[in-house]
Amino acid sequence: MNRTSAPADSPAPGAWEELVTAALLGTERRTPPGSAPGREAPVTLLDAAAAETVRRRAGLRPGRAAQRPEPAARDPRPPLPAPAARRLAMLLADRSGTGGGGRRGTAPDLMELLPQWLAAADTRGFAAPPELLPALLDAARGRTDLRPAALAFAGPRAMWLARLNPDWRFALRATPGGGMALPASEDTDKIHQLWQEGLFAERVALLSAIRAREPAAARELLATTWATERAEDRLMFLDSLRTGLAAEDEPFLEQALSDRSRNVRATAAELLSALPGSALAARMAVRAGACVAVDHTGDAPTLVVEAPHECDPSMERDGVVAKAPAGRGERSWWFGQLVEATPLTTWSARLGGRTPREIVALPVADDWQAELHAAWCRAAVRQRDAEWARALLGAPAAPEAGGPGAVSLAERAKLLGTLGSAERAEWVAGFISTHGLTEAFQLLGVCAVPWAVPLGRAVVDALNIARDAGSYPWSFSGVMGLAERCLDPSEASRLDGLLAVPDEPEDASPGAGGYWAEAFQRLMTTLRLRAAMAEELGAA
Repeated sequence: MNRTSAPADSPAPGAWEELVTAALLGTERRTPPGSAPGREAPVTLLDAAAAETVRRRAGLRPGRAAQRPEPAARDPRPPLPAPAARRLAMLLADRSGTGGGGRRGTAPDLMELLPQWLAAADTRGFAAPPELLPALLDAARGRTDLRPAALAFAGPRAMWLARLNPDWRFALRATPGGGMALPASEDTDKIHQLWQEGLFAERVALLSAIRAREPAAARELLATTWATERAEDRLMFLDSLRTGLAAEDEPFLEQALSDRSRNVRATAAELLSALPGSALAARMAVRAGACVAVDHTGDAPTLVVEAPHECDPSMERDGVVAKAPAGRGERSWWFGQLVEATPLTTWSARLGGRTPREIVALPVADDWQAELHAAWCRAAVRQRDAEWARALLGAPAAPEAGGPGAVSLAERAKLLGTLGSAERAEWVAGFISTHGLTEAFQLLGVCAVPWAVPLGRAVVDALNIARDAGSYPWSFSGVMGLAERCLDPSEASRLDGLLAVPDEPEDASPGAGGYWAEAFQRLMTTLRLRAAMAEELGAA
């Protein structure tokens, strides 16, 4: 029951403050009230403080009972099967995980399986057990990567709890609109009222929801208040146009190129460059095309580059950033931005009707190849052009430095993201079979889960080769952790022959054989656990 802070029968004014002062200064320097100096003063002080504490607590008048909160909204989803609920409780109880320094043993890392479990439960449309919601919200509070799936699984009750406990307020921020119910699409009056009067998170949620179902209506709604929005809000609202981006958005985005905010202008330019038929894309194509040509005077056709000598106001308006980062030359910086924003379909006509693969294979004069190919990589990712991505990736058996245009593992991973999941897995499997796992970690991260059978077998074979070679085992702990989460559980039976401690070569790392056997045992145990989890959720 709530209490007021006013005591019913107040003691002598300042008595408590006097006792606190004596305690802070010490009884040798300040004699407590009602006590004589000496050895008994500390005892007297404690007795007086105890009595005063009882009087202060007992003398408080009861306050009025607070109004009870409204009940949480009903969750219409079916309840979680009992075995799956017990599994979730087990996963949440292992929040501390088994990670950290040193050897992990053979026990699965349950906390690392929680994201996969949540994704599966969300896919099947189950409701979270109410008694596990506090532990689920605590887990999501500590790990931001869990929040989208955890909050989707927790449902409306999570929003109800988050409004009552400050520790869980992140759920209101992480959920667009704080879990609010959006007006129906036909209720235009309420939509406009919420857009005009709602909190920023509510307005973002409203705009995103309308954009998903009626792109033109969302754009028109945004236009009604665009001129009066704050720069940082305009940037967030403009970003919502990525969903359903189409040629009809071009006039609005062209106007945004004149925005007073540099970040808004840059985002508008990026969106326009993703529309191959836009006027901005055409302007960029003219600029970039003037910088690249085929030279036929040598023994073989060669690409020559003449980068721009200045960044004029029209280029800046179209999103070209004039100031180069530290360590970059201005001309190469401007050139890369022009090529990145140019429709890739431009280059075949510009360079003699050649295919993307033929264009990428052309030598480039004067050390411009890295800059040109890196810009084409960024363009392929932005425009989701799979044909150009394949040409720039090259064959997976190409030298470890990568394909002709992929200047880094990160670039190759982005290019792979433009391909279908089966083709992506096949390419990475070929890369691993040729080059092993040393450089494959980032590439594995973009592959669909569970890994396709050829990719999974390529990973296991490469781990086995590394083990037999006596390689330093901890160098592969990251890949082994990925395999635990991503390998198809049906592959567990193939691991039986890898569980024994192998004979260690003379030059092997001390204890490497035992570590490898332990790691493969943990991998097999984890795969069987994942299979059981899927069966409990009804996937079998």
